[in-house]
Amino acid sequence: MKRIFILLVIAMMAPAAFAEQATLIDFAELVDTTTVGGVPQHEATLIDFADVAGASFTAEERELMKSSLFIGNWEVDLNSSAQTALSQSNTKVLPAQVRAGAEKYAEDFVLGVRVMFPSEPYNAWALIRPPFEIQAYANPSIMDENGRVVDDPNMAPEDTGTKFENGFGVIKNIGVIKQIGISVYGVNFPHSLTVILQDENNEQVEVFMGYLDFDGWRTLVWDNPNYIDDVRDRELRSYPLYPNLAPMRKLVGFRLYRDGATQGGDFVTYIKDVTVVYDGARLQLEEDIDHDSLWGILEEREDDRRAAELNRLGNQQVLRFIEQELQADEVDLREQENQQ
Repeated sequence: MKRIFILLVIAMMAPAAFAEQATLIDFAELVDTTTVGGVPQHEATLIDFADVAGASFTAEERELMKSSLFIGNWEVDLNSSAQTALSQSNTKVLPAQVRAGAEKYAEDFVLGVRVMFPSEPYNAWALIRPPFEIQAYANPSIMDENGRVVDDPNMAPEDTGTKFENGFGVIKNIGVIKQIGISVYGVNFPHSLTVILQDENNEQVEVFMGYLDFDGWRTLVWDNPNYIDDVRDRELRSYPLYPNLAPMRKLVGFRLYRDGATQGGDFVTYIKDVTVVYDGARLQLEEDIDHDSLWGILEEREDDRRAAELNRLGNQQVLRFIEQELQADEVDLREQENQQ
């Protein structure tokens, strides 16, 4: 009993020592590990949206209806006043490899983004986002010999719903966030950068990380001004446990802001990873009764959530697939004339 009391006192006097740290996203891991129809993809985050495409597509077309968090699949959206044909065609994301022998991240792949902001003196922003809404409760998967995305047969029971954890965009059992850090490469532009997160209640928050007016790699850190280190100063409350879903955060994207008073035109930057320091939401205890094996409430909720997220993903990707199929072939009329 005395030992337990001493441990509790230590925990109350030094709560920061028990803070969790996890990688929310690491682009060095989101490289091409497989191909679908000749297009590079990241197998561990591969999503198959053919099931929501309908029956009007051929089997060959349905096989191509897959997407992943591979760096080359990420997209950039400009605000409406910044959208022109020229700016949209020149704003893009590409995998960028750090040179061998570099002081930091040598030979790692990072997310490289080019944005063509307006040259006129008005504010603009660019949203860097994944190709689909990251699923918080998907199961780890593999691509089988028939090209289908199926649940990993070697998945342990505790790995259920963890497909996008461990650096792929989701952190579970997360309480109050203490710090967020982002490793980013600046090229002396005065543009600012934010990180957008979403919780289990679909509420989003945009966190200002800082300005990119520096040269080279730097870790921009946001400190939560409302974080209280000493538990004695906190408002202590107890929360209902089962069947509440465990709190989580997932990455929505990054936003670059250009002030109208600063230089416009072409701008590039690179992002390596995002790290979060946080309090755990609740202790992972071994309970006397396995509630969910009896009632199945959490499993049912998570199945519904996964289905809803897949439907949102599928509808968007199917429309994009149809648009790509309708796109004009790359035929140059001048070359045709020269061949005649």
